[in-house]
Amino acid sequence: MFEQTFKNIDDMLHKDAGCSSELDYTEQTSWMLFLKYLDDLEFERSQIAELEDKSFTYIIDEAYRWRTWAVPKNAQAQIDYQNALIGDDLIDFINNKLFPYLKSFKERSDSVNTIEYKIGEIFSEIRNRIQNGYLLRGVLEKVDELQFRSQEAKHELSHLYEVKIKNMGNAGRNGGEYYTPRPLIRAMIQVVQPKIGETIYDGAAGSAGFLCEAFDYLRNQPNLTVADLTTLQERTFFAKEKKPLAYVIAIMNMILHGIEAPNVVHTNTLTEDINSIQPSQQKHIVLANPPFGGKERPEVQQNFPIRTGETAFLFLQHFMAMLKPGGRAAVVIKNTFLSNTDNAAIALRNELLSYCNLHMVLDMPAKTFLGAGVKTVVLFFTKGEATQKVWFYQLDPGRSLGKGNPLNDDDLAEFVTLQATKADSAKSWTLNVRDIDTTTYDLSVKNPTAQAVVALRDPDDILEELANLDAQTAEIMQSIKGLLA
Repeated sequence: MFEQTFKNIDDMLHKDAGCSSELDYTEQTSWMLFLKYLDDLEFERSQIAELEDKSFTYIIDEAYRWRTWAVPKNAQAQIDYQNALIGDDLIDFINNKLFPYLKSFKERSDSVNTIEYKIGEIFSEIRNRIQNGYLLRGVLEKVDELQFRSQEAKHELSHLYEVKIKNMGNAGRNGGEYYTPRPLIRAMIQVVQPKIGETIYDGAAGSAGFLCEAFDYLRNQPNLTVADLTTLQERTFFAKEKKPLAYVIAIMNMILHGIEAPNVVHTNTLTEDINSIQPSQQKHIVLANPPFGGKERPEVQQNFPIRTGETAFLFLQHFMAMLKPGGRAAVVIKNTFLSNTDNAAIALRNELLSYCNLHMVLDMPAKTFLGAGVKTVVLFFTKGEATQKVWFYQLDPGRSLGKGNPLNDDDLAEFVTLQATKADSAKSWTLNVRDIDTTTYDLSVKNPTAQAVVALRDPDDILEELANLDAQTAEIMQSIKGLLA
C-alpha cells in the first residue's frame, strides 16, 4: 500500500542538491515521518479524550503541528494551497522557525524518557538538507499519505522502513554499520529467550534492530495482559547511540514497531566509567553488534580496566559490566577477538572466561554483513560463573552470501535446533576450557571434524593486528615522552 509512496519520496529527494545518498534520503524521510506520526498520535489521543469528555493538551503548539504547516487542509479535506507554504518561504519556516522550536523541547522537558525530550534531542542533532522548497512541498504531500492510524498500517510502514535501513548498508559513508541482518538477530533472540519483565539493553543501538526484533518476539507471546503490554512499552527496552543519524533512525524504527516513547539515549556509551555502573542500572539481557575497527582516544580507554584502542573490546567490557548477575548476552564481534595475540585481547578473553560462562560461539560466514567482508562470531554468555565448556557452531549456508543472496532464517534453523542440546555434529563441537593454553587463552574456531588443512590467516587480519600493535607502541612511546617532559 505504501511502497510506491516511499519510492516516490526517494525519487524526489534524489533530484535535490542537498541529498546525495540513501543515508540522506532515510534521514530526511525520518524527521518528516516522525512529525507526521506525532501529529497522528496527538490527534488520535485528542479524539479519545473528547469521547471521554476529558481535556487534552497538545505537545506541539498549533502553528508547528504537521496539519498546520506541512499539509494544511480545507473543509473538504483537500490540501489548502492558498495557505500552504512553498518555495523559499517553506525552507525559511523549517530552518529558522520549526527546527529551533522543536529543538527547545530538550531544555524544557523534565526527563530524558519523555517524548518531549526525544523531540528536542532529534531536532538538535539533524538538519533539513532539502534545498528546493518546491520539491519539498511535494515530499511533504507524499509523507502525508502515510497513515499511522491502524496496526496494519504501522506494520507495513515498519517493514518498508526496515528495507530503507537495509539499503543503507550499501550506500557508502559507513552505511553498513546501521544494519545487522534480521535473520541473525532473530536467531540470537531465540537462543537468549527473553521473558516479559526482563530488561533488554543495547549500548551500540545503530538502527535499534535488536530491540525492535525483541519487541516483536515478546509482543507475540501468548496470553499477554494489559500490564505486560505496559511493561513492554515503558520498562523493557533500553539503548544508547552515539551518532546523530543512527539515533534518529533508532527512535523512528522503534516507534514504527510500536514503542511510543523509546528509551534511547543519545550519548557515547564508552565515555562512561564502567566502575561507576550501579546495580540499578544493570540489565537482564544484552543484545548487540558493537562497531569494530574503531580507535578510541586514551582518555576514553581510562574508563576500562583493560585498556585498548579497539572499540569492540571496550564495548564488550561495558556489556559485561552492564549485565546483572545471571544476566544473559549475545554479542557480535569480529572473529579475530578469539585469537588476537595482543595483551588486551588475551586479558579480555581471560576476563570473559573467568567471570562469565561463555557457553556458545556461533561462527558466521564471510559477507554475512552486506558491504563488509569481515568475518564475525556471536558470543553467547551468562554472567556470574566461570566457563567450563564452549560449544562452537560453524555456520555454512552452502553458498556465497552477498547483496543478491543474503542470510535467511532457514540458514540458521539447524543452529537454533542444535544449540538447545549443544549436540556435536559435522558443524559443531565442544571445547573444554581446561584444555586451552592459559598463556594465550586462544579460542580460535578449529572444527575437529573438518578435513585437515593448513590454516592460513587472512592477510587483512595480520595487517590489522600489526596496525594495532603499532598503535599500542605509539601510545606507550607517547606516555614515556610525557613522563620525561
